[in-house]
Amino acid sequence: MKIVGIITEYNPFHNGHKYHIEEAKRITGADYCIAVMSGNFVQRGAPAIIDKYNRTRMALNNGVDLVLELPTCFATASAEYFALGAVSLLNKLGVVDYLCFGSEWGDIELLKVAANLIAEEADCYKELLISYIKEGLTYPAARAKAMEGYLNSHNNTYDRDAINQLLSEPNNILGIEYIKAINRISSDIIPVTIQRKSAHYHDRYEEKNSQLSPITSATALRDLIETSLNADDLIKAKESIPEDVYQFLRLNYKVSYPINEEDFNQILIYKLLSESNESLTRYLDISRDMADRIMNILDYKSSYLNLIQNIKTKNLTLTRINRALIHVLLNITKDIFQNNLANGYVPYARVLGLRKTSSHIIREIDKQGNIPVIRKVSKAIKQLDDNSITMLQEDIFAAHIYNQAVYHKFKTPIPNEYQHEIVII
Repeated sequence: MKIVGIITEYNPFHNGHKYHIEEAKRITGADYCIAVMSGNFVQRGAPAIIDKYNRTRMALNNGVDLVLELPTCFATASAEYFALGAVSLLNKLGVVDYLCFGSEWGDIELLKVAANLIAEEADCYKELLISYIKEGLTYPAARAKAMEGYLNSHNNTYDRDAINQLLSEPNNILGIEYIKAINRISSDIIPVTIQRKSAHYHDRYEEKNSQLSPITSATALRDLIETSLNADDLIKAKESIPEDVYQFLRLNYKVSYPINEEDFNQILIYKLLSESNESLTRYLDISRDMADRIMNILDYKSSYLNLIQNIKTKNLTLTRINRALIHVLLNITKDIFQNNLANGYVPYARVLGLRKTSSHIIREIDKQGNIPVIRKVSKAIKQLDDNSITMLQEDIFAAHIYNQAVYHKFKTPIPNEYQHEIVII
């Protein structure tokens, strides 16, 4: 039995995701696919547009056999820790043979070269990186420029232009982090990649378009959903998404979705107003300079969009700000996060859903893995130690905050985490 793992958000699910699942199985010869999926909050520092259980159902309907939740502290972390959390979880299952991810480049060997160069962090590279950060560049920009400088100063056979291109594309960057994570934890999982088709990760939807393309970006799909006046407008996405996803979007539009950052703005403003400059630095991704800037510009009348635009500076990206504010909202502190790292990253496998025909995968994980599998949250206390329970409580809190936003916006109740059944199809 061969199993391929994939790391996903499905925010929301589209044809490109279905293609990824099919190709992952095809090129690895895998019999089954396990997805590690972000829960109700995602890596760019935002709430998922659709809740995690409905996104799980979409995944299962389109080729995934088992969906596990990536704990919130890793799902909302930087690319490095997002990858470490997800790869660690797949590795601890003891049954995963391959990790397949999409990339703009599509060449696993060059991704490995870039991953090794970054992981080695030669003195020259580190000095350049620090110097560019001090000049005010964002970390991603400083990293790309430092890598270029490092390569230019060494006699090597690497394709410099290609590696520099790798460091400017989001899926390439994540792919590099997946490979680094595999190496860091000495995993036997084999990384493979497939090239993204057609749509670019950041492609937007333009309202003048009458129809999204068959392969579109999740960004463009979210744009369409957010700008639609009613469910009938979603016909523009029909060719871009599987039929079951289209039917869900039509039937549940403004019933249980869309959810966005503004739906949490009042809670976030309350949280920020209850903090001081000093206490704000407790939260993950918040430096003292960022904390001072947040408190100086904080205005209870601000929309979320205005708030982040006012916080933004030359060396503070919107993504970094979004992640920092999500950590404040969800009470994810530096101390708790460091404790999670010290205790082996992800200490449990939380099942969100599975296919009936693939239920034996869980039995194999129970036999071969070194991680407890949580099927019911109410029984987790008997399976986990204190540190693991703290991480699970973060996930539960995040889900309940999200459910509250759904109910406040649409008056649609979602069962709490102790009552919600896993999705089985």
